[in-house]
Amino acid sequence: MSSTPTGAAHDLAAAGVAKECLFCEMTRQHHPHCARRLPKRIILVRHGESQGNLDMSAYTTTPDYRIPLTPLGVDQARAAGRGILDVVSGGGGNWKVYFYVSPYERTRATLREIGAAFPRHRVIGAREECRVREQDFGNFQVEERMRAVKETRDRFGRFFFRFPEGESAADVFDRVASFLESLWRDIDMGRLEQDASCETNLVIVSHGLTSRVFLMKWFKWTVDQFEHLNNFDNCEFRVMQLGPGGEYSLLVHHTKEELHRWGLSPEMIADQQWRASANRRSWADECSSFLPTFFDNWNDDEHDDDRDGSGEENGKTNKLLE
Repeated sequence: MSSTPTGAAHDLAAAGVAKECLFCEMTRQHHPHCARRLPKRIILVRHGESQGNLDMSAYTTTPDYRIPLTPLGVDQARAAGRGILDVVSGGGGNWKVYFYVSPYERTRATLREIGAAFPRHRVIGAREECRVREQDFGNFQVEERMRAVKETRDRFGRFFFRFPEGESAADVFDRVASFLESLWRDIDMGRLEQDASCETNLVIVSHGLTSRVFLMKWFKWTVDQFEHLNNFDNCEFRVMQLGPGGEYSLLVHHTKEELHRWGLSPEMIADQQWRASANRRSWADECSSFLPTFFDNWNDDEHDDDRDGSGEENGKTNKLLE
């Protein structure tokens, strides 16, 4: 006789599996029967100074993806490598790093210099990832025309403005979202770790806008919040670190003053503070959401709450806004 559940029994079994998976999803990094072990840190790095940063006319004769680092950019990358090494090795113990890198020459060169700071046995691997490449501005770029186009972008809005023959930040968002799906699969499949005692750190060597879009997608920031973000400096890195409750936050490693300089609003900084100490199981009741971004007039009439049976739900909403 087949032991495969059918009908109601199948539904109950599926519900049980779903419930168990939900529990594991919230606590996999500590649950002994779950495969997922979250990286300790995800570190986003912008490339070092490039010839295009120094002189925009370089894009007129050289394809964007071939623009090299300047000598200063090489020095910046070496310094970033030492800085990242200090961050990931600060607690001692068994730690390793895994690198993702944009296919552009300036990011690959930055990775080479960063990697020189690490002992070979500390590096799990490196992978070129096309989806974290620079925003596409078109092919060869005429300097004066690009200045005019960028002035138009500033009036239109950075996120939705699409460069002629190129991309918008919204297009970059879509491919970064696809990359994040692959990243979670790598984590789920255990491709990024060596053993259970190993503390894994992911380093993504990319570009300024792409890194800001990555943060936007990860932390669910709005388009308006994105528009107020400041760009990364050359070889600046920002550390998303796992808090004790299982959420990543920029405030585990960085300070509120740094986040303010990066363009995060008080509301966004409060959300990072919540993530730095929150228990993932408390998300539904305690999540520091961005509800005030969308709503500013709540109907808290108790009679209406009783009539439509939504009192409990409104109570949760009020708690979020306290």
